[in-house]
Order: sequence, then C-alpha cells, then structure tokens
Amino acid sequence: MNLKRRNYPPDHGIRIPYDDLKQLIDQLFEKVGMPSEDADLLATILARNNQRCIYSHGTGQIPHYMEVIKRGEVNPKPNVTVVSEASSALVMDGDGGLGYFPCYRGTLKIIEKAKATGVAALTTANHHHFGSAGNYTRLAVEHDCIGISVSGHRTYMNPENPIGNVIDSSPISMAIPAGEQPPLVVDMGGGLMPYSEDIYERLPTSVFKAMALSAAIRSLGAVFPGIYREEYKSTEWEPDQGAFIIVIDAGHFMPIEELKREMDAFIEMARQMKPVPGMERAELAGGNEWRWERENIEKGIPMADEHCQALQDEADELGIETPFAEFKDTRF
Repeated sequence: MNLKRRNYPPDHGIRIPYDDLKQLIDQLFEKVGMPSEDADLLATILARNNQRCIYSHGTGQIPHYMEVIKRGEVNPKPNVTVVSEASSALVMDGDGGLGYFPCYRGTLKIIEKAKATGVAALTTANHHHFGSAGNYTRLAVEHDCIGISVSGHRTYMNPENPIGNVIDSSPISMAIPAGEQPPLVVDMGGGLMPYSEDIYERLPTSVFKAMALSAAIRSLGAVFPGIYREEYKSTEWEPDQGAFIIVIDAGHFMPIEELKREMDAFIEMARQMKPVPGMERAELAGGNEWRWERENIEKGIPMADEHCQALQDEADELGIETPFAEFKDTRF
C-alpha cells in the first residue's frame, strides 16, 4: 500500500538551505507590493512548513497567493488592527489581506495573555487564507503552551443538497508540548470523508461524525468570528475567512516539566508499537514532520523539481534571480 501524499519528502529534486529559500520567498512577495515586515513573516512561515515537508501549506501556496494579489483580490498591504481586547480575549481585523498576519501576531498576543491568566482566545476576520492551522498551535507549543486552532470560509449551503454536504475541508489543529519526544501536533482538514449515498450506506456512523466535526469547525472558525456580517461581505477585497485560536498555558494546570515527562512517556509507548501497513515506523500526529524538520535543518530542504519550477516561473516573471542552480550538486 502506498500512503504517500503531497506532504511527504519528494523522491527526486535538490536540497535548498532554509535561508536561501526564505530569501527567495521574501523577494517574491516584496516584488508584488507586500511590506518587508509582512513578506519576512510570510516567508518564514512558508519556508518552515517546507522544512517540515508540509509543502501543501508551504511554497505550494505561493503561485495562488501571487495570482490573487496581482489580480487585486487580496490586499498586499493590510492594516491589521485590534478590534477589541480583554485580559483573556482578543479580536483582530485582517483588512482584506492574507490571514497569516492577524492570526500569527494575534497568537503571540494571546500567548502572553495565557501566561498571565491560564487560557486566552483569539478570533480573526476580514482576511483571506490563513495557511495551515498548525502554524498557530506549533507557535503555542514553542512557548510551552497547548494550542487549538480552527478556521472556516464564508460559504452558503444549497437547500437542494443533502445535509451530508456540510462536510468540508475546514482545518483544525491541536498541539501539546513534549520533552524529548516529538510534540503531538494534529493538523488536518476536518473533512474526514466525503459524503455520498454509497458511503453513508456503508459507514453511517462515520459520516455522522464527519458531519458533526465539520459543522463544529465551521461554526467556531467562521460563524463565531463573524465573517457573515455585512461589513465583511462588501469590502473592496471580499475577504471570506475567519479563525478561532485558543492558547492554554500548561503551567497554570500542572508543572510544565511534569506534563512534558508524561507526554514523553505516552508518545514513546506509541512509537514503540508496530506501524500500520505502508508506514515506515510508528508515529503519532506530528511525529513525521518533527523528524523531517530535524533532518532538513542539517541537510537542507528537499525540493521536488516541480516545486522549484513553480517558484522559478514566478521569479522569471518578476525579474528575480533564484538560488536553485547553486545547489544542483545536491540532486537526489
């Protein structure tokens, strides 16, 4: 059985050092009008996702982002603002830009709040794609916190379709820190299975669970942040995505080192089990990405030829030099 999908290390390509890839991404977004601070943050997030081999939410998104910015559909220079704030709550407005900026900077703010109060939450709206939900839960883990994030787009369901079509790919992530073992990082789309009459007949309980999960993600990640409000439906940029992010400072509930020891014991037990068919080794969610990241920090990020070519095409159009030729001797 071949379980390989888009977010596995490629079978062919070259290796690019993180700094070189990040610099190229930075230049691409600055060239289409993004302020240097925003371009640097976006380049950091996307390059780090590639480092974890999460290509779908790393450089795999760049052609789409470049297209919608150049078409004037996404604000390249958003003025991200705080709408309201309390000791454990934060609401941010993305001003029609990409969702990375309110979500990442907002997560940093609620990490500070959670350190003071134990738990803090963020909602964001008036923005476009926020990338991988794990961007924000991993950020929490880096600060010895537990993270939960969900997001949803503004969509409308056709009353002529079956209710099973509530299932979609709206993302969810949950992350818990560990010590020596890989942190547990669930990062996935909530559409666990597509709806069809055939699938429903064979697996009705699973379909109902998928419907429930999708409905909860869309309610918390879209309805709750308020993206159906009229003011967000009629702006110049037509933003259609919101997010809900929670940070829990584990130290308010138990000593952080105790949590890490307990998580290490739990994760180590799981990793000593037999892998399922098609897997090289037994890993819990986030384990593979943790291993790949450690390897790629040392050896460079493996980039498939098609990924390199997609960036080369964008760079050629904008008159930017790429570093790919410098690393042809790393071909595998």
